[in-house]
Amino acid sequence: MTPLLLFGISVALSFLAWAAVCRSFLWPRIRSLPLHEAVRPILLLHLFRFVGAAFLIPGVVGPGLSLAFAAPAAYGDLVAVGLAWLALALGRHPAARVALWVFNVWGTLDLLFAFYQGLVGAGIQPSSLGAAFFIPTVWVPLLLCTHVIVFVLLLRAPQPDRAA
Repeated sequence: MTPLLLFGISVALSFLAWAAVCRSFLWPRIRSLPLHEAVRPILLLHLFRFVGAAFLIPGVVGPGLSLAFAAPAAYGDLVAVGLAWLALALGRHPAARVALWVFNVWGTLDLLFAFYQGLVGAGIQPSSLGAAFFIPTVWVPLLLCTHVIVFVLLLRAPQPDRAA
């Protein structure tokens, strides 16, 4: 098998595994909560997206990793971290829903753009990811699964706030 095929299989299996984890453990615990409570654990998870900055660190990634892939992936993740902090800080404030939409759309598009850049735009080789190989094969599928959950939470009818 080619490295690109093995990479693709790893990503696909990771999506299946994280979808099963989210469906079995996360969704049953948050689905009936008010929006600000339901998204809190997901936003806390996304605070760790600074890990994407590893794409810019020589020695972590191979010397052949294209900056056309690495820079948008790293800086896009850092923006997502800031947006997650903002959405968390707003809590129940009326602007929190807007901040959550901005975070979720940005975060999703950032991850999808990184996949596009990696496969088509910059066309990187999996071996150029070096030690950062785990980011697109383990971390990104989890983040995308949680973005889907946030979209579902945002699109459903608002739940009554228990504190109200």
